[in-house]
Amino acid sequence: MPDLDKLHEAVIEGDSKAAAAVTQAAIAAGVAPLDIVTGYLVPAMDEVGRRFECEEYFVPEMLLSARAMKASMEIVRPLLAAAGSEPVGRVVIGTVQGDLHDIGKNLVASMLEGGGFEVIDLGANVAPEQFIEAAATRNANLVALSALLTVTMTSMKTTIDAFQAAGLREKVKIMVGGAPVTQQYADAIGADGFGESAAAAVALARRLVAA
Repeated sequence: MPDLDKLHEAVIEGDSKAAAAVTQAAIAAGVAPLDIVTGYLVPAMDEVGRRFECEEYFVPEMLLSARAMKASMEIVRPLLAAAGSEPVGRVVIGTVQGDLHDIGKNLVASMLEGGGFEVIDLGANVAPEQFIEAAATRNANLVALSALLTVTMTSMKTTIDAFQAAGLREKVKIMVGGAPVTQQYADAIGADGFGESAAAAVALARRLVAA
């Protein structure tokens, strides 16, 4: 039986090759894919998030850990789908229209996936209609809007208003984040929550889905 603690270590240390190798060995040994995610990947990404909050880790370390987690998830994800395992929640994420910045959004998407969510990443410069279509067709229960520029923050409100107009606002929780975004702004535009960091976004997503 492979030592799955090494998977936990590989993700925390950002070792993609080791993460993939231990995952392959675990699957070959008959370990359930869901156990790999909930027992090792989720706790590892939670620890990475904790270290980031404590300023032990910074963006480069988080990106390496996210890459290692993805290396494992690429092996596990098809098996989870085949087994009909339900994710914690389905999140449509993107940087809002007019904003081409995606590093923060990518980090949040990786952390959410590491937290057991199914993530539908629409990329950057995403129009409200794209968010709505993805949320409706993929049966998402959470939408995450990112903005790095003050001038594009208004696109967050435009997107939330578009969900209202489409009659979908009650079906999804909408969370917002990005360097210029504040809790006060999130409240003002009618968002359901604000995440000030990638780790905080995962904790918020869990609360919103549970609610």
